[in-house]
Amino acid sequence: MYKIHFTFEEKEKQPCVVDAEEGDTILEVALKNNIELHHNCGGVCACSTCHIYLESGEEFVEEISDKEEDFVDRARNPKLSSRLSCQCLLNEGQGDLEVTIPDQSVILGE
Repeated sequence: MYKIHFTFEEKEKQPCVVDAEEGDTILEVALKNNIELHHNCGGVCACSTCHIYLESGEEFVEEISDKEEDFVDRARNPKLSSRLSCQCLLNEGQGDLEVTIPDQSVILGE
């Protein structure tokens, strides 16, 4: 079992901690827990709207692919910790991850 600590760039949103299971992506975990995280392409690595900052816990998710890296480069304000939440599949194991969700208020769509 994993614990994901979500923080938000939007000041009015409060941080939260949720449980997650292996085999889920960070996007799926967010949506299951009513955390707003845009995903205009439906979570198939075809846009950058589900962009997050994976602050810690990168050892618990799949490595970044070339395709994902191309879309991360198109995201707003990418950093070294940038990932697409739809591509962060939780591996076998358990641990804590820290995720920051960039300001979603400027994204149109789902």
